Amino acid sequence: LAVAFIATGCSTLGDAALKVGAIYPLSGTQGPGGIAEYRGTSLAIDLINDAGGVNGRAIELVPLDVPDSDAVPSAIEKLDDEGVDVVLGSYGSTISAPAAAQTAARGMLFWESGAVGTFDPAAMNASSEQPGALAFRFAPTGVVLGRAAIQFVANRLAGKLDVAADELRFGVASVDDVYGETVRRGAVEAIDELGLRLAGDWTYDPRGFDASQLARSIEKARTDVLFVVAYLEDGVALREAIVDEDVPLVASIGTSSSYCHPEFGARLGRRAVGLYASDKPDAGALNPEGLAPEARALLERARTAYEDRYDEEMDASALSGFSAAWALLDGVLPNASSDDARGIADAARRTQIPAGSLPNGSGLMFGRAGSPDQSNNLRAESVIWEWVDVRRRAIVWPPRYRTSPIRPMAIAH
Repeated sequence: LAVAFIATGCSTLGDAALKVGAIYPLSGTQGPGGIAEYRGTSLAIDLINDAGGVNGRAIELVPLDVPDSDAVPSAIEKLDDEGVDVVLGSYGSTISAPAAAQTAARGMLFWESGAVGTFDPAAMNASSEQPGALAFRFAPTGVVLGRAAIQFVANRLAGKLDVAADELRFGVASVDDVYGETVRRGAVEAIDELGLRLAGDWTYDPRGFDASQLARSIEKARTDVLFVVAYLEDGVALREAIVDEDVPLVASIGTSSSYCHPEFGARLGRRAVGLYASDKPDAGALNPEGLAPEARALLERARTAYEDRYDEEMDASALSGFSAAWALLDGVLPNASSDDARGIADAARRTQIPAGSLPNGSGLMFGRAGSPDQSNNLRAESVIWEWVDVRRRAIVWPPRYRTSPIRPMAIAH
């Protein structure tokens, strides 16, 4: 089940169990997604331990509930006191950024398994030769997801709608936090680079906003295509307001934490049909034929084990957590020259896993040290979803992983 990788170096790890911290929101508003992602990482560690561990060493997982950013400092301090050098997390971008800064300040390695928000290089420079040298993001960044959404509409969907992309007016509505800003930036940059028209750029507080007023602003701006960066509750509220206010959109696409979430479709029913989402894939929705044979076998094993253990399907968060942990423990750690954060970080920068060799379709390759992408996995995979029926989604892009063709349909408004 080992994935293919290219790395150099020999291991001198000891025989004692290696402690790995895990910080996820296991309660609070981000709890459902955080629990799923934690379950994925935990399952990967169990499978690796069942196979003999890493170079004969067992992995001891030390999980902590971190429901929000305020809980990050005490959690990292506790893990540091317990001798943890490597921390997995964190599902939420509002948790990820301070976690990266706190671990860097203590010389610990942080491995982000799912959140898409950017790290603050200045905050992570406390104990590193380069900003972010000990922080790694396995999942695609929010900038990637935002750009992918706009590029899909402009380069793929517009032609199927029999309209030129430069005739469409694009609107962007996003939550006012690090997650919203990161994804929003990618979308706005893509709109500008493709020479498209920006109808409006709205940010809002997801904890209290007037969805109907925002919907009316979107209509007043004569928006044709709306890109939404939301969490579940506000994403559902805004979509309901768009329909109730009869805003005449041609198309709408969202991203992680809302538009691709199964609960989004369950809550909206027919009102979700025809919407698109730019995000990570679920285990049950990804076309396995696009994966390398080893990754295909691992996906099936992980999916079966997850469903047996939790009696539910392995969603995007769970699959991302599993794949991230597998990349670290099976692809990176066996080649680390030491078991401290610096030795593992050096191995991470040497390790290259081809795209499609991990069970979520990703590979692994980090940007050059000192570059803006040094913390980012340049082989992270994202896909475009479409709600093709009530409570039913399908991956429609890229062709390698799609399970349904793009089927433009009139959306409710």
